[in-house]
Amino acid sequence: LANLNIMYGLAAIICGGFPIVNSFPSWYVFTGVGKVFGIPFPAIVFIAVFFIFWFVTEKTDLGRKIYAVGGNAEAARLNGINVFRTRIFVMCAVQVMCVLAAFMHSAQVASGSYSFGKGWEVDVISSVVIGGTSMSGGIGKPWGTLMGILFMGVVINAMTILDVDIYAQYVVRGAIMAFAVLMATLQSKVKA
Repeated sequence: LANLNIMYGLAAIICGGFPIVNSFPSWYVFTGVGKVFGIPFPAIVFIAVFFIFWFVTEKTDLGRKIYAVGGNAEAARLNGINVFRTRIFVMCAVQVMCVLAAFMHSAQVASGSYSFGKGWEVDVISSVVIGGTSMSGGIGKPWGTLMGILFMGVVINAMTILDVDIYAQYVVRGAIMAFAVLMATLQSKVKA
């Protein structure tokens, strides 16, 4: 969160607090609004990235290491897993996906602003927790995360269509996140 705020501040300083518009090449805009055989390019990227991460987490040794480190780092270390390297890989993968998402989002609106994505971290965490990922790590599946993303997308779109006040939307999003974390905590206690 500290880095997040530092980056927001640096981006605002670089652009002087104003959005950067109408200075993108056509190939860049294509990544946000282009279509391939009638399918939006961002949807193709989303599906490709989803299946890559599904394959890595479900079918590879690296995926098993990620779950092991997330579940119990000390036990993973005692089993010969390089915990530091596994965590670095996960952090780098997350950052690459953030850059890709920001790249395509700015291409969709053909503009760049330091405030893009501000506040989305709550929606992301809510989606992941709703999808069954444990806040303490080691539990979660890509398909569950996909279901959480779809659920949050439906809720956010429904609130927009129903013209729910923007401030009330923040209350609803926060309540959903709190409920999801509470349910995940209760579920883990029941299993224990």
